[in-house]
Amino acid sequence: MLSQIRPAIVMIVLFTLLTGLAYPLAITGLAQIAFRDEANGSLVERKGVIVGSRLIGQNFAADNYFHGRPSATSAPDPNDSSKTVDAPYNAANSSGSNLGPTSQKLVDRVNAAIEAEFAAGRVDMVAADAVTTSASGLDPHISPQFALAQAPAVAAARKLPEARVRALIEKQIEQRLAGFIGEPRVNVLELNLALDELH
Repeated sequence: MLSQIRPAIVMIVLFTLLTGLAYPLAITGLAQIAFRDEANGSLVERKGVIVGSRLIGQNFAADNYFHGRPSATSAPDPNDSSKTVDAPYNAANSSGSNLGPTSQKLVDRVNAAIEAEFAAGRVDMVAADAVTTSASGLDPHISPQFALAQAPAVAAARKLPEARVRALIEKQIEQRLAGFIGEPRVNVLELNLALDELH
């Protein structure tokens, strides 16, 4: 019996050391050498202060900043732990809304967002990402169309020429990966940081 148990224990210890310790340490070390920025969260730093990540959206609400796409993330309701409340860009609870196309709540939310875009005078045609949430609720990018639609309002709030703001947007557009993967996009955090540097 002991002759059968000993090899089993040796294999458990060996594979625990290999797959639970050696492999994760090797991969972590390799990532730190080859992809240091990505392995550490693609953090964005300004003047020695970490202001965010290129991979996680933030809730910019002020008129003098570009806004990201709506976020469907939530947080526990402080008054009733069995319920949730909207908490835009809550990275601790990344999720989509899971509302289907026949959901009246989704239809009402999208219609309200469209009306808000028109009321703010930001658009003459609403970009899809201006009124719809991403699957994670944390998408850091918006379409160039949505960014350009916000240019007049941001330029007015900052008392800048609209042409200068539009040129900044054009400069910040990230093209398709390898020329055909994905869509052109603008990172909202990096655009807003570049906007702050215009002054």
